[in-house]
Amino acid sequence: MLSTAEAIDRLLALARVTGTETVPLAEAAGRVLAADAVARRTQPPFPASAMDGYAVRAAEAVAGAVLDVAGEAQAGRAFGGALPPGAAIRIFTGAPVPEGADAILIQENATRDGDRITVTEAPAEGEYVRPAGTDFRAGATLAAPRRLTASDVALLAAMNIPEVTVARRPVVALIPTGDELVMPGEEPGPDQIVASNNFGLAAMLAAAGAEPRMLPIARDTEESLRARLDEAAGADLIVTIGGASVGDHDLVQDVAGAAGLDLSFYKIAMRPGKPLMAGRLGGAALVGLPGNPVSAMVCGEIFLRPLLDAMLGLPGAPRAREVAILAEPLGPNGPREHYMRATLTGTADGRRICRVAPRQDSSLLSVLATANALAVRPPHAPAAEAGETVEVIPLA
Repeated sequence: MLSTAEAIDRLLALARVTGTETVPLAEAAGRVLAADAVARRTQPPFPASAMDGYAVRAAEAVAGAVLDVAGEAQAGRAFGGALPPGAAIRIFTGAPVPEGADAILIQENATRDGDRITVTEAPAEGEYVRPAGTDFRAGATLAAPRRLTASDVALLAAMNIPEVTVARRPVVALIPTGDELVMPGEEPGPDQIVASNNFGLAAMLAAAGAEPRMLPIARDTEESLRARLDEAAGADLIVTIGGASVGDHDLVQDVAGAAGLDLSFYKIAMRPGKPLMAGRLGGAALVGLPGNPVSAMVCGEIFLRPLLDAMLGLPGAPRAREVAILAEPLGPNGPREHYMRATLTGTADGRRICRVAPRQDSSLLSVLATANALAVRPPHAPAAEAGETVEVIPLA
């Protein structure tokens, strides 16, 4: 069996970067920038006031000086002309600083009487003046690749960029398998359960930047699974859920193999999620996930998310880990790396405390729903006492 690290490496080797498309800036949040964005203007485009007050010459605005108020400047409406000698211009935050002014006398440091002010505390030269280009200059770039945050979108807007080139969302075909499954809202038979994996994975993949396509359930016949694989044509990634093991009704390997699957690996030394398989089928990567609900979701976090990053042109890498302090003791681990549902909390001194859920059965979605992290135990890890450290993967 492969280690999880080896399996991730092999999965990333299956990735093919999707193409690009141009989208309006209003639709860019969360997308992966695929080409550098270049600022079309300088920000601010002129020296601007950082405070409400008066634009002055610092050499004239000494304590006790009396200056004439010669006009006003506000955001979007500059004072027309240069600052006259011995004068001040009433100015508001964001307004252009008039030619000749080199400081802002904040209004708290001036006493106004009609059209005159008296300086009560002198400003330094350059005080509260934002020079042109303080934020960025025309030609500055926001480098690709990067997943665009709300702050990035605000920056792009300020750069006067109305649309951006982004990675096309990978289309992921999700195929749940098994006679035991019915869709939510249907009435299960006495031997059936409600399908949940495809819904949870679709939500996870959409949040990671994919375009999930939820296909109908493949029943436990070769004909049904072949039909679902045919319906997945055109997808960048095919994910089967269940049926990847070697039982009498586990058909994915045989049916996909007959359809031309180039198998990369099968089985990994991991709990939960041992019966994981992957390869390429035609133009798509194919990943066969285990059918237990928690196994499928954990494998989605550990394997599908790095794979999607690579398909989007981002650095494909294992999920980032942190170190936390165990709140309770843990028993020894077996031969497979164990990803345990856990809850992370913070302390006043910045430490992260990890509480591992007492129940780790791979069918318990209610436990997964309350977890915000996975605690990772290496193969053959010895028992650990409360207060020892453990590696964790935050779930977000």
